[in-house]
Amino acid sequence: QVQLVESGGGLVQAGGSLRLSCAASGPTFSNCVVGWFRQAPGKEREFVAAISGDGGRTNYGEDAKGRFTISRDNAKNTAYLQMNSLKPDDTAIYYCAAQPGIYRIPSRRFEYYYWGQGTQVTVSS
Repeated sequence: QVQLVESGGGLVQAGGSLRLSCAASGPTFSNCVVGWFRQAPGKEREFVAAISGDGGRTNYGEDAKGRFTISRDNAKNTAYLQMNSLKPDDTAIYYCAAQPGIYRIPSRRFEYYYWGQGTQVTVSS
């Protein structure tokens, strides 16, 4: 059982930065791939980034490449999403998700079993 709680969202101007955190409970966090997804109003939930259990491998969605960085600290049971050069199109609810026991780093939402409640990110122009 893994419970996830996101934090760090808020209102930021275009060009600014935010760091989202995903705090996990449960003994298996280091065995979980962690992904970040986002959902804007009226749109499908889309993949942002994901990281392997040991933090050695990452996967990014096209829009995140070069601007966002995913990382994790297993000692703190926490994953992070550093977002730079934010644009109004990045406005969405950001969710973290976890899937234990896999080697791949999936980008499809149905491949993740555990989900947080989301944190709102709003980027003003």
